[in-house]
Amino acid sequence: MPRHKRRFTFQRRFFRKLFSGNHSFHPHGRFGREGEAHSGAMPLSGLRAGERGVVVGLEGGCWMVNRMAALGFTPGAEVTLLQNYGFGPLIAVVRETRVALGRGEAYRIKVKVGA
Repeated sequence: MPRHKRRFTFQRRFFRKLFSGNHSFHPHGRFGREGEAHSGAMPLSGLRAGERGVVVGLEGGCWMVNRMAALGFTPGAEVTLLQNYGFGPLIAVVRETRVALGRGEAYRIKVKVGA
């Protein structure tokens, strides 16, 4: 099997596992657990510096969901916001790693505060 086909086969298997079970993948780009994605969730960009939350969903196309999953923003992951000045990029800690996100990316990550 050619190398490029192996890579896409791995990605398909990875995302099938990621989206199986009690997760749902909507064709309009909303990803999260059933019933949790919009109940009391707020965007990551709405948190203040030092606040913690748990990722409950992602919004965006398949490229956005793929990028956020690669960075560690999957449902159930704990996030601590280190820097948010209200404009420009913000810095978050997810899975013991500091990640700099643009404001548009952070807006598409839905978190539940204090969970």
